[in-house]
Amino acid sequence: MLGDRWGVTERETLRRYPCDDLVVSPTLQAWRGVRVDAPAAAVWPWVAQVRLAPYSYDWVDNLGRRSPRRLLNLPEPRVGEPFTTAGGRQRGRIVSVEPGTQLTAEIMGAFMSYVLVPQEDATTRLLLKVVMRTNRWLAVGICVADLVMARRQLLNFKHLAEPNSATPHGPAA
Repeated sequence: MLGDRWGVTERETLRRYPCDDLVVSPTLQAWRGVRVDAPAAAVWPWVAQVRLAPYSYDWVDNLGRRSPRRLLNLPEPRVGEPFTTAGGRQRGRIVSVEPGTQLTAEIMGAFMSYVLVPQEDATTRLLLKVVMRTNRWLAVGICVADLVMARRQLLNFKHLAEPNSATPHGPAA
């Protein structure tokens, strides 16, 4: 499908993700991934902080409100909590969580799993899989839109988690 992969290997698309157990015969499957030059313990707090803001293009999905650029020491996410806050409103819900390893949520009928895969060189593969059952043509549009937004989100998490990556302007919003 158009826009279904960005930054992932074939092997990463073949692995099992927690969201795979939540949608039978999805019409949309999309994989995204990024290498973060930091250990998983430094990446996880940023993924968990998605509960406060979307961390993609704030001017689009957060009505111009900037996603926090510092960690706010939140408690670990729990099943049933809202997944994120966008435009000042809580959206979606967390359906599965293994702190430090994965966060799976549902929003607008789509299920997504953020998975952290520690690497031997103290880096982390931050993977995201999205699954959904919908009209095939709508799935193509959602997949392309998600590619744009999820790519920005993962790059923002990468930038925020990596040591010495802070710039005067910070990551793109």
